[in-house]
This record gives sequence, C-alpha cells and structure tokens, in this order.
Amino acid sequence: MKLQLHIRMNEALFLRNPEGSELGKKIIRHSVELIYKNGFEAFTFKKLAEDIKTTEAGIYRYFENKHKLLVYLTCWYWGWLEFQISFHTNNIKDPTVKLKRIIKLLASAVADDEQTNYLNESLLHQIIISEGSKAYLTKQVGEDNKQEFFKPYKDLCGIIGNIVRECNPKYKYPKSLASTIIEMAHFQNFFMNNLPSLTDFGNVKQESAIISFLDHLVFSSIKKV
Repeated sequence: MKLQLHIRMNEALFLRNPEGSELGKKIIRHSVELIYKNGFEAFTFKKLAEDIKTTEAGIYRYFENKHKLLVYLTCWYWGWLEFQISFHTNNIKDPTVKLKRIIKLLASAVADDEQTNYLNESLLHQIIISEGSKAYLTKQVGEDNKQEFFKPYKDLCGIIGNIVRECNPKYKYPKSLASTIIEMAHFQNFFMNNLPSLTDFGNVKQESAIISFLDHLVFSSIKKV
C-alpha cells in the first residue's frame, strides 16, 4: 500500500480545497503541466478549462485568480521540500553533513513523488526555478504576507538557518544565508541552462557543479567568522 503525503495548505489561498475533489486535483495537475510547457504569463484559466474539458467558472470556484494558484503551487512545493529535507536528514547528527545534504537536495533535479499522484513534482520543481519568484515579486506582496501566504517558505528558511547556526553559533547571518542558498540554487540552475555566460557552468551544464559552488560559498562564509 502506497502512503499518501498530505501538505497542509493556507485556506485563504483557495475558495474550495482542490485536493477534495477529482476536478480540483485535475486543476492542480494540469496547471503544473501547462505552466511548465508555456510559462506563467501565457497561462490562463480559459486554456486550463479547455485542457481539462471543463468551464472557466468551474475553475474559479476553486481559485480566485491565477496569482493565487501560483502561490498555492509554490507554497505546496515548499511544504513538500521541507518534508523531503526532514526525511533525508532525520538520522544525520553532524550539522555540516546535514547542511551539505540540504544543499544537494536544493540544487538537484527532482523526481516525481509517487506519494502524490495528482501532481508532478519534477515539473513543479522546474516551475519554481523559472517562475517561483513571481509569487512574491508583486505589488500585493505586503497584503499576501499579512495572510501568511509565504509561511512555508519562511519555515523552510528557518530550518536551514538553524542548521547554519549549529555549524557555527557565532555566524551572524543564518537567515540571510538560508534564503541565499535556496535562491542561488534556483538562479544558477536557470542561468546555467538559459543564460550560461552568467555562470561558470555554462559548458558543463551539470548540477554537481552548482552543488560544489554552493558548498564553497556556504562553508567559506561560515568558517570566516
């Protein structure tokens, strides 16, 4: 019997819980596929409705707009990633080894998780790399923040920041370094594959090179204190 992973979501993100019905799950699954294929700017509820053979009105019963849907997807991803980090570091006692494992998880390709049959994490990971920042780089970020839309991301940064602090209790910037690790893992991946002159990995195009870079960046910073 396969276990089903459940990520608890902020109810202010949706009008009706998409995980509670087959249509809702189709909305999530096909949204990921369409955004991955065409980009967020080109994505519309009309195109989504055509893809899953329903009406736009049916989709609007679940999500107020496509921004809320994007935030939902990014928050779901951060919650899922927090679970993955917890699972893969649970038995590691050495914080340095633990932080290295986290860096590897952040910078590596993601396989589709069989515990969630209504969502392709591999495609969602690529969306987070190329589109994820659009969830908070908006004019309404303050209002969204008041509704705690970004709590899963903050929680993840807090977990990584605490491990940074374990590596060196005297290090002054654990939260800043934590968010830098996450964003840098995504930016360097995007640059490597799309704007290679902005990286040193344009020729090799290997995630292992990004991991080595992040290891050097993080542990050089921590050790210099």
